[in-house]
Amino acid sequence: MNRILLTGADGFIGSHLTEMLLKQGCYVKALSYYNSFNYWGWLDNISHPNLDIITGDVRDPHFCKYIAKDIDMTFHLAALIAIPYSYIAPDSYVDTNVKGTLNICQAAKENGVKRILITSTSEVYGTAKYVPIDENHPKQPQSPYSASKIGADAMAMSFYNAFELPVTIVRPFNTYGPRQSARAIIPTIITQIANGVKEIKLGDLTPTRDFNYVKDICKGFIELSKCDAAIGQEVNICSNYEISMRDTLELIARLMDSDVKFIEDEQRLRPKNSEVFRLWGDNTKMKTLTGFLPSYSLEAGLQETIEWFTNAANRVKYKSDIYNV
Repeated sequence: MNRILLTGADGFIGSHLTEMLLKQGCYVKALSYYNSFNYWGWLDNISHPNLDIITGDVRDPHFCKYIAKDIDMTFHLAALIAIPYSYIAPDSYVDTNVKGTLNICQAAKENGVKRILITSTSEVYGTAKYVPIDENHPKQPQSPYSASKIGADAMAMSFYNAFELPVTIVRPFNTYGPRQSARAIIPTIITQIANGVKEIKLGDLTPTRDFNYVKDICKGFIELSKCDAAIGQEVNICSNYEISMRDTLELIARLMDSDVKFIEDEQRLRPKNSEVFRLWGDNTKMKTLTGFLPSYSLEAGLQETIEWFTNAANRVKYKSDIYNV
């Protein structure tokens, strides 16, 4: 049985990956961000004999070393991810994303962990200089968040180069699906339409994104974890397809049979030079290394997402009338 440490397990992607690894017979030590309320995020509703939920903080190097004992493989997903908040609190992103990744890598090195997968983001590429974006595309820190993830990726790769730590940088493009934070555009639209809102305030609708359903992203993580050729590599997980925000929203409205109107809200616009206007990922490397390709079309993934968010028991967990920074 593979013994897995999964940081950020209480989050959107982390909770889905936890479930998928448990179904494959793994033991999962799932890290939830420490709080005094015994709140485990999306892990609260997951129970399994091979699941061990622990609470703590990747910013503490001693804690990271402690939790990496007797572990075969680490999936490092813990991060601060909200781009707007990074404009307000950039120091927090360095502490969690860069130093947290350093702590996890050091802990893996000292404990002899056999594989470590570091979660990156398509935001490190910034606005596309060419499409589709492959792994050789220049890195462009267009927000403090993306800068912190570029730093985190570089720190992890330094452990591969300097210490032969078996690192893979996993770079998901725009992930969506059940449990996603309401700060993201797809849950924002679905929850508000479900609540009967007729006008929705949004930021710029011209940028394009390469959307990927969360189950495909998790399968991609697992395929890379099995692939020795991916060690020391940065690998995109993406659909090789782009769609504008506006077209995405119109597709959601059609699937939900809604006549909602979209209104631009200046509060939600990124600073001019920080907006990433085009993301379209090249998944050739992923396919070559693992044979993996996404199985969900955008419409099929959105339909499952809509079904989840339109369940009142799920939607009650969201404050959809409040703008999430």
